[in-house]
Amino acid sequence: MSFNEYASFDGLALGRMVRERKITPAELMDAAIARAEKHNAKLNAIVFKDYDRARATARAHAAGDVPFAGVPLLLKDIMGDCAGMPTRSACAFLPATPMLADSEQVARFKRAGFIPFAKTNAPELGIPPVTESRLYGPAHNPWNLERTTGGSSGGSAAAVAAGIVPIAHGNDGGGSIRIPAACCGLVGLKPTRGRISLAPNLGDILGGLVNEHVLTRTVRDSAAALDATAGPMPGDPYFPPPPVRPYLQEASTPPKRLRIAFSTGHPLGSKIHPDCVEATQMAAKLCAELGHEVEEAAPQLNYQMFAQLFETVYSAGVALSIEATRMLTGAEPTPDKFETFTWNLYERGRQVTASQYLIAQALLQQAARQFAAFFESHDLFLTPTLGQPPLRIGAIDFMSPATVLLDEKISNFAINCPVYNVTGQPAISLPLNWNSEGLPIGSMFGGRYGDEATLIQLAGQLEQAHPWIGRKPPVWD
Repeated sequence: MSFNEYASFDGLALGRMVRERKITPAELMDAAIARAEKHNAKLNAIVFKDYDRARATARAHAAGDVPFAGVPLLLKDIMGDCAGMPTRSACAFLPATPMLADSEQVARFKRAGFIPFAKTNAPELGIPPVTESRLYGPAHNPWNLERTTGGSSGGSAAAVAAGIVPIAHGNDGGGSIRIPAACCGLVGLKPTRGRISLAPNLGDILGGLVNEHVLTRTVRDSAAALDATAGPMPGDPYFPPPPVRPYLQEASTPPKRLRIAFSTGHPLGSKIHPDCVEATQMAAKLCAELGHEVEEAAPQLNYQMFAQLFETVYSAGVALSIEATRMLTGAEPTPDKFETFTWNLYERGRQVTASQYLIAQALLQQAARQFAAFFESHDLFLTPTLGQPPLRIGAIDFMSPATVLLDEKISNFAINCPVYNVTGQPAISLPLNWNSEGLPIGSMFGGRYGDEATLIQLAGQLEQAHPWIGRKPPVWD
């Protein structure tokens, strides 16, 4: 298989060719590594390489009846725990110690046929919505190297967009799958809370804000990866309703006539960039042309209070991460070991009392009930994924003493994403539009708790009606 042929297939197609013995896992791995070595100098998407072990695994791989037989996979340097590879969360305070065992999700990836071969770039502790850590340096967007990939799964997004792999691991605690999907022209699904287990080391993170999944170029790859990794483990704190049928089947099943609400307004009263407004209006028009009932409407929430509560919980989570590392390693956290932005959040998190944290959680749960009630009269809610097109790298100074989580540049960029982390509902960003500068503009659809099926059905329908797979960024060949 040639360099270019490999990149033209999605993960399911590559897995099928391996099962049919038209290609070997070793040949796929060589093609993936060749593309990584060609493009990573420009992208800085990959920050740890495990090529030799991956090649040995590929040579020994026995193609069973699994969907992604022999398909190369990239794991994010946050929570992508794989035996023999370090997980540093893009933070110099975390040692580069190889993991002793796989996380349950990585084990499921492997059982589905994937072969991990490297780790991808991320922002420090996964907090910012852009990937520009002091430890690794910025990841660069294949569509424009001066623009951000988004965050925190930015390295994974850049690698998939550039054809290094068809699928890469990501996670989402405030938009960290959907933001880079929007920036890099990809499919980015945040599943329902608890859909993918965080076992064995974690039950939940930040009261259920954080979810695991992947970034892909096709809807069916995202659906099949969810089939491969979904499901609870004993002791998990959340157990969403099981799917009626495989998600891959939903990707080719036309949805019923849906009631879709859409909004182009900014929740905090600022302005959404005209490119993002236009993309949302185009997506709404396309849905209407496909026969769906579309109206302009939005849930009523006190977003100002919501943002403050979210910041309280998130800063406490940063303190948790740093204090847990202190306990495990004995290392003392000091400001010089972190970006100023991270240290500010750590200091803020240490000041949050137990009662303040529980009050914030209780009030966010009230807000979640208000938001979820909107879906009693609407099947889906459409908004811009982001308030602006991909930012220029360096637009936010994370070493500035004044930079905080509620910084206007951050909130104006990623404002629509966190509500679904709080409510636990699924949401998907789709690459339905590009602006006049050739930058991807994502459209986000949110659904009811436990109802990834409807999102995947509509996504498959939109992909067929308005295909994006033929678009290739400048960093491709």
